[in-house]
Amino acid sequence: MGLPELARWAGIKGIDLLGSGDFTHPEWFGTLRREFREESEGVYRYGDARFLISGELSAIWSQGGRQRRIHLVVLVPSLDEAERVNRKLSARGNLAADGRPTFGLSAKTLVELIWEVAPEAFVIPAHAWTPWYSIFGAKSGFDSLEECFGGLADRITAIETGLSSDPPMNRRVSRLDRLTLVSFSDAHSPAKLGREATVLDLPDLTFPAVVGVLGGGAGLTGTIEFYPQEGKYHYDGHRQCGVSWHPSEARANGDRCPVCGRELTIGVLHRVDELADRPEDDEATKRDRYWSLIPLVEIIAQALGVGVSAQKAQRAYEAMIDRFGSELGILLDRPLAEIARGADGRVAEGIAKMRSGEVHIEPGYDGVYGKIGIPFEEPEQMTLF
Repeated sequence: MGLPELARWAGIKGIDLLGSGDFTHPEWFGTLRREFREESEGVYRYGDARFLISGELSAIWSQGGRQRRIHLVVLVPSLDEAERVNRKLSARGNLAADGRPTFGLSAKTLVELIWEVAPEAFVIPAHAWTPWYSIFGAKSGFDSLEECFGGLADRITAIETGLSSDPPMNRRVSRLDRLTLVSFSDAHSPAKLGREATVLDLPDLTFPAVVGVLGGGAGLTGTIEFYPQEGKYHYDGHRQCGVSWHPSEARANGDRCPVCGRELTIGVLHRVDELADRPEDDEATKRDRYWSLIPLVEIIAQALGVGVSAQKAQRAYEAMIDRFGSELGILLDRPLAEIARGADGRVAEGIAKMRSGEVHIEPGYDGVYGKIGIPFEEPEQMTLF
């Protein structure tokens, strides 16, 4: 996840703007200082890739008789302001301990400290619905932004949907109507960049322009999403006992595991149901444009009947990138007939079915990723790579 690999994979994936990640870590911040050059206001270049200065923070505190655990994505306008934030936060926590440092502070206190020295910093509650470490999570979250941020709630203008929810799910909660819904890849390896993303249409690529859109201004085209069922906290469940339930099943059983009797991990769909004041088919749930995608290498692997890490799948992936360009371009834009002429016919079929939503779904639960299967119809063909 160093800068050379991030830049290389941004090109492979078709991403125009990355977050630097981890700006609070002293060693990584030093790398950013040495390697970045500012291209426009708040946008930095390394190689062919452009970056905003970003980081993620973890807040753990007690409130209302419960332990609260929230992750926050923070975008800052410049390296200079990032340095000021680091100096401020270093007095309250060990920034060198982790790329995502943990503070024994409330989320409200944490953002107050940031805004004292970087008033234009943009704060986004991360993966807003997951059970652990999120604003609305079942284990340690809240029922509203106001409960968490108090009088500063109005300054929070966007939330991240996370892998286990999508825009229609979020729009079932009318109190979130004023918020911009964003998606980010939360990558743990370069190959996972772009598995979720936010699509902007901007005349100029600058920090003020980007956060202006995220704050509710014009220019948001839509978001690229996982199928939410593929996220590892979509359903309720208990991984140790192999129990995966729709919220209605969990509620009917008192949210208890039928095997061991312990409390289930309550998933994202359940929490959305609890806070929702709109039905699933309400018109308001259709206001956001988004695309549900399956990573290209997963489609290839299913088409070829091999594992994602198999050399056959990896070689086919590389050949398609060489022939057609970026992964997001292939998944979203390339004509299917063109893909079919230059790749395995079953891969083209898989992309077509992904685009139409014709997939088999096995929802994720309690830390177990879900499975999105493609019902292929065409017989296997010889690949053309």
